[in-house]
Amino acid sequence: MRKSIALLVIAVLAIVATAQQKPASKPKPAAAAAASLDAGLPSEETVNAFMHATFGYDPQLTWKIQSIKPSAAEGLAEVDVLISGPQGQGGQKFYVSRDEKHALVGEILPFGAHPFEKARLELQKKANGPSRGPANAPVEIVEFSDLQCPHCKEANPTVEKLLKEDADVHFVYQNFPLPGHNWAEKAAQYADCVGRASNDAFWKYLDSVFTAQDQITAENADQKLTELADQAGVKGADVAACAAKPETQSRVEASVNLGKSVDVNSTPTLFINGRPVGVNGNNYDALKQLVDFAAKEK
Repeated sequence: MRKSIALLVIAVLAIVATAQQKPASKPKPAAAAAASLDAGLPSEETVNAFMHATFGYDPQLTWKIQSIKPSAAEGLAEVDVLISGPQGQGGQKFYVSRDEKHALVGEILPFGAHPFEKARLELQKKANGPSRGPANAPVEIVEFSDLQCPHCKEANPTVEKLLKEDADVHFVYQNFPLPGHNWAEKAAQYADCVGRASNDAFWKYLDSVFTAQDQITAENADQKLTELADQAGVKGADVAACAAKPETQSRVEASVNLGKSVDVNSTPTLFINGRPVGVNGNNYDALKQLVDFAAKEK
């Protein structure tokens, strides 16, 4: 989201500009700390101390460590932190050297003659959301989106234009509700059930939720989403019952985990034959070039 991006820019600059310090913090259980050290990863205690040294000056900023794991690049640990503040909430990823003396902010890109092939194959195999266009099209676009995200709403007409003007594209929609949104996960569960009931109804539902986004709250979400499902052409009461089932939640979680496996950390994110790209209301021409290029390369 754009507000989150503004917050993350501040976060990036702060991390780059601030020397690492290690102020006192709550001790971590010995077993957990030892596990982190045995894995060659920084401990939660160290990461929290670093975050405190970097952001502790602003009492309005808070953070939560999402994961500490080996990165795809040998010798670096990957740290994912969820940062919250007045401008919104968003994920920040950074990398820590094995000696824990340096932090690197930025994106580690796959390298080689076919750098996006691994992600393309992963999505081709596992992206199973509502789809449009021929399954054997030379270009597959997978979108990870959040129905409460205002920038997903802004980007939707760009995606629609792209699909209407290039029929030889297979498009797959994947739910990726962000943790900072209070009704996004519920909307994703309804979306999953609408899509399973009718692929055609799903696209009407998607558009209608984006249109009604400002009218939906955590308190009225069930009522509104049920009404929108009815309007899309499926039985809203059945969709509501489906949305409440544990297996529906599991499917949404699987979609989120798929996104995380290909390094999605913001919405909307598109993958064009495995190449991750951002999308907004103003970058149609760039996206069209990427689609045309992918078709030729295929």
